[in-house]
Amino acid sequence: MLISPAYAQAAGGGGGGGIEAFLPLILIFVIFYFLLIRPQQKKMKEHKAMLEAVRRGDKVVTGGGIMGTVTKVNEGDEVVVEIAEGIKVKVRKSMLSSVESKSEPQAPAGKGDAANDAGGNTVEKKAGGLRGLLGGGKKDG
Repeated sequence: MLISPAYAQAAGGGGGGGIEAFLPLILIFVIFYFLLIRPQQKKMKEHKAMLEAVRRGDKVVTGGGIMGTVTKVNEGDEVVVEIAEGIKVKVRKSMLSSVESKSEPQAPAGKGDAANDAGGNTVEKKAGGLRGLLGGGKKDG
């Protein structure tokens, strides 16, 4: 016969048992904790603090990429964001991805405060948005 029979060899030396077998798994978990889990928890904590600090007048970006100014913070998990002049949208706080610029708290709008300057004169509003870019504001004449 050309093929020789193969025999199983006896187990040599004692295999690593106990904690020595789990040491690589423990090491991998520790590395994952410090590189992935801990920074993500820190980021979530900062985002939660940012959402709790949102107030009227802040410029925000939603999760969908819509930029606007917070006009009202409702009870619970809701804010009203003005995305264009006269266009307001209700958004959940959890859907705000970032606060672009913080502002000082503003007094509630009313009694024409925004339309008058310090001397009591009426201030003309500038055209905003696409009308402002294309020159489609109010014309004198």
